[in-house]
Amino acid sequence: MKRLLALAAVCSSLMLSGCGFTPLYAAPGVTSKLASIDIIAPDGRTGFLLRQHLEDAFARDRQSRAAYALRLALSEARFPRGIRTGNVASRYEYVVTADYTLSNLPGGEIAKKGRVRVEITYDSADQPYASISAAQDAQDHASEEAARRIQLEIAAWIATGESKAPTPAISPLKPSGNPKKG
Repeated sequence: MKRLLALAAVCSSLMLSGCGFTPLYAAPGVTSKLASIDIIAPDGRTGFLLRQHLEDAFARDRQSRAAYALRLALSEARFPRGIRTGNVASRYEYVVTADYTLSNLPGGEIAKKGRVRVEITYDSADQPYASISAAQDAQDHASEEAARRIQLEIAAWIATGESKAPTPAISPLKPSGNPKKG
């Protein structure tokens, strides 16, 4: 029985190695390129938290010059989702939408754009400080999840081969029509 299990394990590992499966971070250059992204976040608590989580996720190498700049734009909303007998919300839904633009440095050509949306629900306590703490905890969880999703999108983009022709930072103006000669 033990020989049969060992044989099955060897066969399955051989089949998996033959399928071409490569873990995301085993692709050449993914980790080093993530470490060379400079993050520019908006002011405010959520922007600060998102920048912190992204810097942790990217493992930013401060010794080398940044190859990319990641600019973030955030929108936040809070919706009441459960009403107590006194017509006071007992739960809230906190929604963060992060638009990001990854551009090459020093030229500023746009390499990738994206948007992630995170929804977190949390309980609202009767005590004011507990309610504030719950709201801040929701901000932290939402920014952490948004950072994780941005990291995965950018890492997958790097691993699958970055686009060879980046979008210009400022597109050239084209004439709107043919001028008539008089």
